[in-house]
Amino acid sequence: MVGRALLAVVTVAALVGAAAGPASAGGRAPSDFASAAARYDVPQDLLVSLGWAQSRLDQRAVGRDGDCGIMQLSAVRTLPAAATLTRLSRADLCSSAAANIAGAAAVLRSYADRDGLDAAERADLNRWYVPVARFLGPVDDSIARLFADTIFDQLAAGFDGPPRIAGRAVAPVRGRLADVPAWGTVSARSSDHPPAVWAPAHKDNFEVANREKSGPIDFVVIHVTQGSYAGTIAWFKNPESEVSAHYTFRSADGAVTQSVREKDIGWHAANKDYNARSIGIEHEGFIDNPAWFTDAMYRSSAALTRILTRKYGIVRDRKHIIGHGEVPTADHTDPGPYWNWTYYLELVNGNFLKGKGTVDTPTARLNVRSGPGTSQPVVGSVANGAAVTIFCQRAGTKVTGTFGTTTVWNRIGMNRWVSATYVRTSHPGFIPRVPRC
Repeated sequence: MVGRALLAVVTVAALVGAAAGPASAGGRAPSDFASAAARYDVPQDLLVSLGWAQSRLDQRAVGRDGDCGIMQLSAVRTLPAAATLTRLSRADLCSSAAANIAGAAAVLRSYADRDGLDAAERADLNRWYVPVARFLGPVDDSIARLFADTIFDQLAAGFDGPPRIAGRAVAPVRGRLADVPAWGTVSARSSDHPPAVWAPAHKDNFEVANREKSGPIDFVVIHVTQGSYAGTIAWFKNPESEVSAHYTFRSADGAVTQSVREKDIGWHAANKDYNARSIGIEHEGFIDNPAWFTDAMYRSSAALTRILTRKYGIVRDRKHIIGHGEVPTADHTDPGPYWNWTYYLELVNGNFLKGKGTVDTPTARLNVRSGPGTSQPVVGSVANGAAVTIFCQRAGTKVTGTFGTTTVWNRIGMNRWVSATYVRTSHPGFIPRVPRC
C-alpha cells in the first residue's frame, strides 16, 4: 500500500522554497535531495547515486525516449507515477530539479511500500536494492541487477556530485535478484569481440544479413546513448523500440556489451544504406555533458574500432569513422560537440598518449586518491621513487608539493589520482600529448 506521506499535496513552490543554497549549472541545489529524502523517507545518498547514474545530476538531460531531468523520469512509466504520487504536473516534474528529485523519491517509496518495507527497513540503505531495480521498468532480471548494482557500486566507491558522496561498505539485500549472476560474470561472451558481454537485441530490432546481398562493411558510426548503459541495453531488447546498435560502452570503466552480431544489420543510423554498411557503437552519456566521455570509455571503444577497421578493411579517417549526425538524412546530432574526435582517432591509430613520471615526495609513500582532490578517499599509495604511467590529467584541488603549487592531478590508474606536484616529468603542468580527463 502507498503510505500517507506519498498522498500529501506537494507544490513546486514548496519544493523550491525548501531548497537552500546555490543551485548548480544543472539547476539543482544539494538540499533538493535532502528535502525529497525527508519527505518520502528514502535514503538521501541513494537518491544522489540514482541521479548520478541517470544523468550525472544534470537537470537539463533529455533521454532518448523523452525521459527527463536529473532522475530521468520515464515518460511512459515513472513520470506518470510521479505525477500521481506528488500531484505535480508532468511539466513541473520535468522542468524543476526539486520536483524531479521528489518525483523519483515518491516512486521509489511506492516500490518500497509494495515490497513491504517498514520504517526500520527503510532506514537501512541496503534494503532498497529491489525498489531501485524496479526503477528501470519491466526489464530482464539480469539488466535489473546490472542497473541496481551500478547504483550500489557507486555508493561503495563514492563519487563527487556535488553533493559529494563518500564511499562506504554496502551489503545490498538483493531479494528475488540474489540468484541472478552479476553482469558479465557468467553471461555469454561475444564471439565477435571477446571483451563484450553478449546480450542480443530483440529479433524485431535488427536484420539478419546476407552479406553477399547487403555488401561489405565500410563505416563505423559513433553514437551517444542519451541514457544509461543498462537502460540502453534494455531498450534494444524492447520490441517497441525498433532500434539497435552492435555495441554499447559504459562510461565509468569502458565495459562493453554487444547486442547485434557484426555480420547482421543494426538499426542505428536511420538510413537503410548506412545501416547495411556499418557497425554502430553506442557510448553511455548525453551529448551536452562531456563528463560522460571518460578516458576509459574512449580507450575501450577505440580498441574495438581499431579491430573493426583491420577486420573489415575500413579506412581509419573521418570519412569512414563518423558520427550519427554525419549520416545522410540523419535526424540526430550525436556524438555532439564534446566528443573528442582528434583523441579518438589517435587512439584508433594506436597513439595511446601516455606520459611517464617518477614519484618525488619527502615521505616514504604518496597517497593515491579516488579522485583529483584532497577530500577524495585514499585508495592506496605509491612509494617515493616509483615510476608511474600518467593516463590523463585534470584540474582539481590546489596542492603545494615538491614541484610547486598546482591544481593539476595525474590519473595513474582507474580511479587512482595523485597531485602533479609530486610527480617528476620533463614538462611542468599539463603534459603534452597526455589527454585531459
